[in-house]
Amino acid sequence: MRGTVPGLPTPYPMAGLLPAVYQEEDPFIQRFTAGLDDVLAPAVATLDSLEAYFDPMLAPDDFLDWLATWVGIAFNENAPRHLHRMAVARAAELHRKRGTVEGLRESLELLTGGEVHVYDSGGVAWSDRPGAEPPGHPTPWVQVQVRVPADTEWSIPALRSAVEAAVAAAKPAHVQHSVEVTT
Repeated sequence: MRGTVPGLPTPYPMAGLLPAVYQEEDPFIQRFTAGLDDVLAPAVATLDSLEAYFDPMLAPDDFLDWLATWVGIAFNENAPRHLHRMAVARAAELHRKRGTVEGLRESLELLTGGEVHVYDSGGVAWSDRPGAEPPGHPTPWVQVQVRVPADTEWSIPALRSAVEAAVAAAKPAHVQHSVEVTT
């Protein structure tokens, strides 16, 4: 929660906004409004820079988490912060590609910061006869390979767990998957 910031001046002192009769040398009014200026200065500073709060690259960390809930992004707490910012910035694009191989690849690249390859059994088929065996490949599958730099901020077990969870959430329930993470 944001609060008072010691020494933060206000660009709009209240004493200057009072009627002339109160602006005269009344020390009580001057001290009283100066105290209010100290309390209101953080709110004024926030409102003056409000557009920066809605830019994922500039927003404070706590506001970024709230902004992520607005666009339906769930973070892995182990992921580096700059990847969180990129995910929020590209949320609309990622939602548009959700459910596709390209969408899975891009979301995993944002999650891991590495090079991602996604392979799948592919194809869509349908049958015009009720109760018929489904045509196409008997067991659909997806295989994900992730290569991260050796100096990654992730531990490999934590990264593998995060990728497993992301793939499981992105694919249909009947599709089998495998994940390989290397440096």
